[in-house]
Amino acid sequence: MKKVIASPLAPAAVGPYSQAIEANGTLYVSGQLPIDAATGKFPEGGVKEQLHQVFKNIGYVLSEAGYGFQDVVKTTVYLQDMADFGTLNEVYAQYFSEPFPARVAYQVAALPKGALAEAEVIAIK
Repeated sequence: MKKVIASPLAPAAVGPYSQAIEANGTLYVSGQLPIDAATGKFPEGGVKEQLHQVFKNIGYVLSEAGYGFQDVVKTTVYLQDMADFGTLNEVYAQYFSEPFPARVAYQVAALPKGALAEAEVIAIK
């Protein structure tokens, strides 16, 4: 059975999808953009600030479903520029601790709304 998860603290979906779906004790969080739900805008600054907003948004969705970063088992991160990989690691380590989830990071040609980063996660209970 599927349950739709939506946090008012995270930005609304920018297309026909849910913020997250929980099924059989697994939470699938859709790609989160660095949009501040309160303003509808990206945070001031660059990729570091955008990555922080991405992970804050993920945290809001996790929390809404009763999960936390410690429950995440897999992350996928999309970067506009792989030169930002070091910054990703720096920011990522502020949200996740050992044992770290499995992770993959890709450089992509473009992200929705011109974002510099986006991430999705899978969490289990």
